[in-house]
Formats: sequence, structure tokens, C-alpha cells
Amino acid sequence: MSAPRTLAVVGAAGGVGATRLSVEAAALVAATGHDALVLDANYDTQGLSTYVDARLDPDATALAIDPGIAVGDAAYALDAPGDGALALAPSHAPFGRVADAKGAEAAERLADRVADAADAYDYVFLDTPPVATNPAVAAVTTADQLALVTSADERGRDALSRERGRLADVGVDADPIVVANSAAADALADAHVAVPDSALGPESDAPAGTPADPDDYTRAVASFVERAFAIDDLVPEDAAGLLATLRRRLA
Repeated sequence: MSAPRTLAVVGAAGGVGATRLSVEAAALVAATGHDALVLDANYDTQGLSTYVDARLDPDATALAIDPGIAVGDAAYALDAPGDGALALAPSHAPFGRVADAKGAEAAERLADRVADAADAYDYVFLDTPPVATNPAVAAVTTADQLALVTSADERGRDALSRERGRLADVGVDADPIVVANSAAADALADAHVAVPDSALGPESDAPAGTPADPDDYTRAVASFVERAFAIDDLVPEDAAGLLATLRRRLA
């Protein structure tokens, strides 16, 4: 069996940090010399589009609707440090096109596009909403590996249980990586990885979303990626600075 190269990063609930984790994990992969793409399957929130300062035409919804558009046409490079390429394919579309992209036929095409992306990039991260839409189902049934991102509270535990049930409903029996967006070791009993919270006060001049200890954050992201992909030398000496630089550029 070949090593996994595509990962669906599923937000078990809204606002738990799946998009941010996808981007920063991809940045860390790129820092080690591998080409990484984050492909948007979360058409409703369009949060991935906020990371790209460009006119998004075509976007990820166009990839799902129009078979004539290549993955590379909707992939926008980020000027992140490192030897590998880092690109995002965000959704940024009006309601009508979003509705079309969420149809069954478009979802089937999305699955094909994941395969195309894996041909063009070393590693592909799918920014995926809770499993309640056709694109989300396509993402979790197509990806080599799954990660469930949730919050370390009662809401997060309930959402995690619900997502596991939905994965079973769509016939996915993979054992997902569970990520809790909290540094507390006992915050979530099922968590494989705990990603530090943003812990800087409002008086800090650091970018929004920067953890109190960037080194701890980088190690958590590295632990997450190492569970998904077999990559040697994942954390270069300047990895913490690399991610901090990326955060400044995206802030």
C-alpha cells in the first residue's frame, strides 16, 4: 500500500481552526522542500480565500463545476519561505455557483480533482466542513487519510462524536487523527494532537492567532503532519520563524 498523500482536514464544528491548521501544516510541508496544496471543500464559509491576496478566478467551485478547468488554474501560490511550493485553491463564488458546486455531479468531479491535485503536488490538504454536504462527503471518501479538528470543550466533544457517526454513515471506516485546539494535555481524551491556543493578550503587537510559544505551536503542527504523512526532517531549524513569517503575511 502506498503512503498517504491526501488528507481531509474536517472541522467537526464551525470555527474550530481546521482552515488555519490546513494552511500552516501545508506551509511546514513546503518548508521541507515538498510541494503542498490546500484545496477548499468548504464552499459556504470561503475562509480559505482570506489567505490569498489575488483575484480568485477560477476558484475551487469552478473546479467542481467545469471539467475544462485544470487544478493549476485555480491554485494560487503563497510566497512562503522554504524550498517547496505552497499553493491554495480557495472557493470564492456567489451563492448560485456555490449551490451548483454542491450538487452530486460536482461532488463526483471534486473527487477526480483530488486525484489530479495529487498528481501535481506531493501532498494535498482538503479543507473540509462538517460531513453534511456533498463536497464534504466527496472529500472524506476520497482522501487517503482523515483528521477531525474540534474544540476541547463539551461542544467539541459532541461535534466529534457526531462526525464519527457521519463518517460511519457514508462508509468511511478509517481511524481519523483527532486534533484539539488546546494545549492542555487532558483537554480532550480522544485527541492525538493538541494545538496550542492563541494566548497573546490584546496589548501584544504579534499577529492575531500567534500562540504564546511559536516553538510549541510548530511542534504541534509537525506532530499532526507526521501522523498523516511519512516525511523525514519535518521541522527545519527555522520552522518556527517560517510559520511566524507566514502568519505576519496573512494577518
